[in-house]
Amino acid sequence: MKDETNGREIELAARAVRRANAVVITAGAGMGVDSGLPDFRGPEGFWRAYPAYRELGLVFEEMANPYWFERDPELAWGFYGHRLGLYRKTEPHEGFSILKRWADSKPGGGFVLTSNVDGQFQKAGFDPLRIVEIHGSIHLVQCLGRCDREPFPADGIVVEVDETTFRARPPLPKCPRCRGGLRPNILMFGDGGWQDVPSRRQRARLEAWRRGQMTPGPFVVIECGAGTAIPSVRWFSETQMREKDSVLVRINPREAQGPAEFPWREGNLPGFVGIGMGALAALRAIDAAL
Repeated sequence: MKDETNGREIELAARAVRRANAVVITAGAGMGVDSGLPDFRGPEGFWRAYPAYRELGLVFEEMANPYWFERDPELAWGFYGHRLGLYRKTEPHEGFSILKRWADSKPGGGFVLTSNVDGQFQKAGFDPLRIVEIHGSIHLVQCLGRCDREPFPADGIVVEVDETTFRARPPLPKCPRCRGGLRPNILMFGDGGWQDVPSRRQRARLEAWRRGQMTPGPFVVIECGAGTAIPSVRWFSETQMREKDSVLVRINPREAQGPAEFPWREGNLPGFVGIGMGALAALRAIDAAL
């Protein structure tokens, strides 16, 4: 029954993509799973990826906290340094190319909004000026020494990590201006120090595109792997669904449900389509239906 339902939803999603004049792509952590990136869903998922933190009794929400850069920077950079190296090595899966091809084929093009900090959309060839990273990027760093330098690229920063303890080996990254410590330009839990200037600039470009650069007409929102635990991506997607003549296609193997009420479009096309599959499998299926 589930396969039959997904089959109908895939056909509806293909119709929405086909009629769209532009594509808005939104993505959460589930988008990276098919590239081999770890799934931090629940403590067990986090501890499978980082077993040393099980011994310390730390879950992801506790480890992803700026507190550690002040209290124990070797522990903090052990976690984030490992992730930086992992994301640099990871190749985006085929689904990124499918989304880029759809966006490139539309008169209004496309724009990406993601809560992921891994830089996978840039690595897949998306225009960096058409990407919003609402939680920042691990490929940027910011100064902890309170100098006035804006976040800057982490190019050249390499952190050696003991993969048994997941602690970084000195020397740790330092600000080239004031020699203070550095941290990734990522919004963490309980984070009052995140410098959001790069993200705000990205959002301004998105708003400019929505106002003027997007050719008038229907558009489709393709949401991949955004869950309800931190629902900022889902909220944005549903806001887009209610504007103009758009359709939201939500791809999520566990949480594909949508709002209780949604608009209907011309040709009896629903404003919301939910597909209970992983990102890569669903995108391939929609692409085949096109």
